[in-house]
Amino acid sequence: MSFMLMEPTNQTFQELVSNGVKYQVPRFQRDYAWNQEQWEDLWADAETIKEEQYHYMGYIVLQRKSQHDFEVIDGQQRLITLTLVMLAAMKSIQLLAEDGIEIEENKERLRVLTERYIGAKNPISLQVDSKLSLNRNNSANFKVICSALEPPNRRGQTNTNKLLNKCFKFFKAKKMGNTGQEIAEFIETISSGMLFTRIVVQDEFNAYKVFETLNARGVQLSTPDLLKNYIFSVVARHDYVSDQDLNDLDESWSDIVSQLGESNFTDFIRYHHNFQATLVTKKDLFSSIRKLINTPEKAYIYLRSLAQYAPLYASLLSPYDEWWAEQDIAYREVRKYLEGFDLFNIKQPFTILMVAFYEFSAEEFIILTRYMYILAIRYNVICHFSPSEQENAYNQLAIKIHLKEYTRASHVKNSPIFKKLYPTDEAFFNAFEFHKMPSKRSAKKIRFLLAGIETYLGYKTDYTKTTLEHICPYNPYEKWDIYFGEGVNGIQDRLGNVVLLEKDELKRVNFEDKKQIYLKTHYPLAQKIASYEQWNLPNLNDYQAWLSKQAVATWKIAYE
Repeated sequence: MSFMLMEPTNQTFQELVSNGVKYQVPRFQRDYAWNQEQWEDLWADAETIKEEQYHYMGYIVLQRKSQHDFEVIDGQQRLITLTLVMLAAMKSIQLLAEDGIEIEENKERLRVLTERYIGAKNPISLQVDSKLSLNRNNSANFKVICSALEPPNRRGQTNTNKLLNKCFKFFKAKKMGNTGQEIAEFIETISSGMLFTRIVVQDEFNAYKVFETLNARGVQLSTPDLLKNYIFSVVARHDYVSDQDLNDLDESWSDIVSQLGESNFTDFIRYHHNFQATLVTKKDLFSSIRKLINTPEKAYIYLRSLAQYAPLYASLLSPYDEWWAEQDIAYREVRKYLEGFDLFNIKQPFTILMVAFYEFSAEEFIILTRYMYILAIRYNVICHFSPSEQENAYNQLAIKIHLKEYTRASHVKNSPIFKKLYPTDEAFFNAFEFHKMPSKRSAKKIRFLLAGIETYLGYKTDYTKTTLEHICPYNPYEKWDIYFGEGVNGIQDRLGNVVLLEKDELKRVNFEDKKQIYLKTHYPLAQKIASYEQWNLPNLNDYQAWLSKQAVATWKIAYE
């Protein structure tokens, strides 16, 4: 089913909860987590409606269970909080009635508001059959607030239920009106002014497709929630799974998500999948996981594996994460390669490095990371070759490591798969010779590359302690036209027109004066530039060709 066939509709909060509709937060979806910052934002939204009439609240993604019953796939935090706003307002009306103010009218208002926004009361127990039912950790607490218009006063409450109760109290303290009529008008105003885009899907698979479509458009929905709900529902097929078991798994899942952050979660799941099974794209990921994890036993194994690899993946993303300090000291050397991946936002090697960390010795892991780093500089940074071909090759290599067919870094390096990806010296030289990088946006990346070459030439250079100097100034004055003619504005971003210095105080001085400074530095590249009589296009071309030879030697894997 395509995204367009979902027929998204715009509905106000009032329309969402009308016509006997019921919403169930899936049993294993995340707990209520909003705090004061989000409550204040919502209150600010409510305030704007008084003046602007409508306020857009984003997407609500629902899975249809029957004609009037839906599971909330995305949007539960907003639905719960808005319901608590309604309950807090109703509490204010109840207090007015208890104080003897318009007793009958306010009691009638409460009855109407309860049926419209909260649910029908059971005539015997007087408990509210809520339109909105929460997950297993929040359900009982929420039901008490709905029925009693007061949070339960219990010992040992969980953090999530404390948040529910604090949220109710936060909005109860807000001024919504002086009379029952004014408070009811306030409820009417915000419930008919908060506008949602409602998307209904038929199953988890289509829900995942919607998530990927919307996330690709910049609308961040919570993919981890959807995957968690599926996996935990598989686990719970065991009749003997206890609440304690589920709580332990819940804590483990929360730990995984908190280590990675939601923005990295999908990539982690995909790279984790792709060292064990045939390569899948993001759009086919959920479908593939569903086929692999179809029994409670497989779900348990999968969750244990995620817990094992999550801290490793988070630390691959963050070279100076404290996790590395807790590993054997032999792993420290990996940081300089990971820093390169981080700087150029290269993640494709992680599917190989994740599996190799547990299959290779520390020494072999470091060597392999170096090979992957060199390949990344050649393939991704300079040559800009096909990422899809690269991902396919990395998938094949990772599976071979996973199956213990490759047990050393040299097995990877010497494989036909790796060799086919590795750009030849000639290809790398040709790509580097006239390479440009936008120096205003990419100064840090350029400094990193040049520092690598400086280090290769014998002067160990920390790129973070250098500055980037344009030989021909970025905004050249007329004198430079003599050397470069009309092409003067096309050369500033060439890698051959920039050099590292400790400080850049030269600004727009002429080349003769710059040479004197270059000669006094410790940097081999600056000294090389100072050997030219003048800075013109032939000499720039000559220098960048020489620089390209150094780059070939700097990022080179030795093949016998």
